[in-house]
Amino acid sequence: MQQLLRENRVYFILFGLFLVIAGGLLATINQGDAILFFNSQRVTWADVFFAYGTKLGEEVAYAGLVIVFLVFDWKKALLLPILGVFITFVSYFTKALFAQDRPATYFKKLDLLQDISFIEGIDMHTGASSFPSGHTMSAFALYTLVALLSPKKWWIQIGLFGLALLVGLSRIYLVQHFLRDVYAGSIMGVGIGVLFYFAYQVLLQRGRKKQA
Repeated sequence: MQQLLRENRVYFILFGLFLVIAGGLLATINQGDAILFFNSQRVTWADVFFAYGTKLGEEVAYAGLVIVFLVFDWKKALLLPILGVFITFVSYFTKALFAQDRPATYFKKLDLLQDISFIEGIDMHTGASSFPSGHTMSAFALYTLVALLSPKKWWIQIGLFGLALLVGLSRIYLVQHFLRDVYAGSIMGVGIGVLFYFAYQVLLQRGRKKQA
C-alpha cells in the first residue's frame, strides 16, 4: 500500500486536500448551502459545462476508456465494465439503505423549492435516493483505477483527479446531490478503485505463476 501511495502521490495528495477542504465545509455550513451558493452564481456557460461534465461519471466515460485501453492491454480494458457493474450494485444498495431525500425533495419539504433555479433539460431526481452520490462514486472509482493503471506521470494524475472532481461538483451544481453525498461518494469510489486495482494485481500474478 505504501508503494501504491508513493507512486501515485500526486493523485492521493489532491484527494486528501479535497477531503480536508470539503470536510471543513461540511462542518461549518448547513445542508443545502453549497447548492444555494452555486445556484446564486449560475451563468449559461457553466450550466452547459456541468451538464456535459456530469456525463464523465456515466457509461459513455467507461466506453471511451475501454476503447483506449483496448489499444494497449485488453485485460485492463475488461476490468472497467466489471467495475461499472459493481458500482451500479453498490450505489443502488447504499442509496436504499440510507434513504436520504434528494435536494429537490428536501427543499420542497422546506417550502423553498421556488427559490431554486433549475437547468433546462436536466431531469431532476426526487425521492429518497440522495446519499451517496452514485455519479461521484462512479467517477472516483473509474478515474482512481485508471490513474493506478496508467503511467506514473504527474500530469496524468492531475487530469484524472480533475475529471473525478468535476463530476462531483456537477452533482451539486445541477441540484442533484448535497455536498455530503459527493463527499461520501468520493471516499467510496476511491476505496473501490483501489480494491479493484489490488484484485487485478493478484489475478495477474496468479496468471503469471500458471504460465511459469
